[in-house]
Amino acid sequence: MKIAIAGAGAMGCSYGHMLKQAGNDVVLLDNWEDHVNKINESGLKVNEVGQEKVTYIKAYKPSDYHEKVDLVIVFTKSLQLNSFLQQIKHLLTEDTKVLCLLNGLGHIETLSQYTHKENIYMGVTVVTARFTNVNEPANVSFSSYGKTEIENVVSSKEAERFGKLIAQTINDSGLPCEFVDNIYWSIWRKACLNGCMNSLCTILDSNMLDLGKINNIEYIINSVIKEFAAIASTEGISLDIDEMTKFVMSFTAETFSGAKHFPSMHQDLIRNHRLTEVDYLNGYVSRRGKELNIPTPFNDLITVLVHGKEYLLQAK
Repeated sequence: MKIAIAGAGAMGCSYGHMLKQAGNDVVLLDNWEDHVNKINESGLKVNEVGQEKVTYIKAYKPSDYHEKVDLVIVFTKSLQLNSFLQQIKHLLTEDTKVLCLLNGLGHIETLSQYTHKENIYMGVTVVTARFTNVNEPANVSFSSYGKTEIENVVSSKEAERFGKLIAQTINDSGLPCEFVDNIYWSIWRKACLNGCMNSLCTILDSNMLDLGKINNIEYIINSVIKEFAAIASTEGISLDIDEMTKFVMSFTAETFSGAKHFPSMHQDLIRNHRLTEVDYLNGYVSRRGKELNIPTPFNDLITVLVHGKEYLLQAK
């Protein structure tokens, strides 16, 4: 399969590396010029769950790539999604499928401005990845082969057929992937995870393992999840609050191989002073709560604190 990775950050590079190793025709698209140039000059260095590897894969700036692709896998940051799609709209033909694996909520509306909903697949993944050294291009690490789930947005036999092909392609690369029939529930479940782990680790400058050791952290996480569940229910999604709390807390356990991982929001803001995706996580819950007159005090506070941290660190 010919695949373009839209957004060659740590996650995009990790996926691109695995798919390329498995024999797919893969290109990386990114606006970081030094990153693109270094990948093309000397390959992409990848620490794949403790194994040092180099993958030789082509990288381009988005507007410079014009070959037809079967699939675009979107790994941009949420707040960059619209502008990145604008740069690659020439690739989005009537036959091109788009798989969105972004964190956060509300992305289908943006994607559908650039391609037919019949071509859109939504997914979630819990692969934990990072740039090995801050601001060093072409060098990434990922510490676990987390599961990916995907589903087509519009129900049809053809969309389901191609969705299963995408899932099989990802599976064959060594990344566990499942074609499911409840992706919206999975997206909300992942948003709960990120709304807790990403935001709280960023505010407290902590990895997930240490976060779990803080007094009363489970109470705070449970309270955040209750508010996510209240908003999700207005969109027809039922979340079991106790099950979700156990799921989120499992990422702080010493038995989880990626527990010492600093989530992507922490990497963006604390390490690199970049703006975060909080408005697509806690901020989405806070905003919808105000629209629906549903109290969301924990998510309101978290959103304010993350934006406050952005201001203090002069994030851009």
